Amino acid sequence: MHDSNKKDAQRILISMVLGLIIGLILFYTNNGDLVGYIKPLGTVFIKLLKMIIVPLVFASIFMSMINLGTPEALGSMGRKAVGYYFVTTAIAVFFGLIFVNLINPGVGADLGAEGLNNLSGNMAQRVSDQGGLFQTVVGVLVDAVPSNPAGAMANSKVLQIIVFAIMMGIVALYNPKKSEPVIKVMGALEEMMLALTHAIMKFAPIGIFVLMVGVLAQSGFSAILVLAKYMLTVILGLTCHAVFLLFVGTTRLKKSPIFILKGLAAPLLTAFSTSSSAATLPITMTCVEEELGVKKETAKFVLPLGATINMDGTALYESVAAIFIAQAYNIHLTLTQQIIIFMTASLAAIGAAAIPGAGLITMSIVLNAVGLPLDGIGLILAVDRILDMFRTTVNVFGDCVGTIFVDSFLNKEKV
Repeated sequence: MHDSNKKDAQRILISMVLGLIIGLILFYTNNGDLVGYIKPLGTVFIKLLKMIIVPLVFASIFMSMINLGTPEALGSMGRKAVGYYFVTTAIAVFFGLIFVNLINPGVGADLGAEGLNNLSGNMAQRVSDQGGLFQTVVGVLVDAVPSNPAGAMANSKVLQIIVFAIMMGIVALYNPKKSEPVIKVMGALEEMMLALTHAIMKFAPIGIFVLMVGVLAQSGFSAILVLAKYMLTVILGLTCHAVFLLFVGTTRLKKSPIFILKGLAAPLLTAFSTSSSAATLPITMTCVEEELGVKKETAKFVLPLGATINMDGTALYESVAAIFIAQAYNIHLTLTQQIIIFMTASLAAIGAAAIPGAGLITMSIVLNAVGLPLDGIGLILAVDRILDMFRTTVNVFGDCVGTIFVDSFLNKEKV
């Protein structure tokens, strides 16, 4: 697993550099039109990513509910863990929105009216018509409940799929005998989707090469400078959120920051090199129990749940990326639309699977929510793998601090 991820990262890095060089050659020799011949490969890559969104989200959310184990476990520990995850994810998105609005990494990129043509007009119109904040929030909440789950799946309405999967998961928990066949099917579906995602990520170097050539052949070197600013914005936001998490961890565990960071060095480095919080999970569990003294039952419950639904780093990255894409396409986002991004990024991150590149898959949900062009994903794909390493590390750190947080309350309750 570790080696294959390393090789994937190397291949993607090579394809990025090659795409960069060839894109610049095409731009400066005025042969940008040649991109048209390879563009379909990039389109197929984006389509493959979109293809697995629905089954992956549905199965992983359903199975995370099943992993709660018993209906009782949905009680005290479940409420605290889920509450902690929701609040910290929202804080992460908030950090992202602050930095992206302060730094404005996409302003001046001006990647042309092409993006505006791709803008789904109806969606943009619907968003701007919604008016006030209250209507927006109520609209998102009402829209989150599916009237037809099959329709929600057919139209990739991921928020509705998440709500349906949670409801199904709770029913399955309370009726274990009757739901046994369904649980087996969903478990198998989750495994299959993870395997398929790994297979698609093998195709990533080609897809990324084509998309990189496409961006640079049309806009030259300015695209790289823009991405450097964008990377800085994401990393600054992630660093701030990590410091905040460290503060929460030290106050709840009553130990020094150095003690926590030393104890978690192994899972954090593994997360950084594999870009997978799922692959890191066994190491995370061992370290949280042995190095930080968290109780086994807390770690066994809170960490797998966190690996599925707690994606602070991914949520922060998605909010920054969505606004960066809007800025790059010269699309002005209203406060209402930014609030929709805030809510969608927080909730879409819950549906992001704990595997490399999952943030890319849920990215399309956030862009769809405010009617931004999905082609924009091509702009950020070039540096996605590098940022994936940073955001996965923050995701795993958030899970670890979550176990400290839940454990500290349970200790108090017992005393």
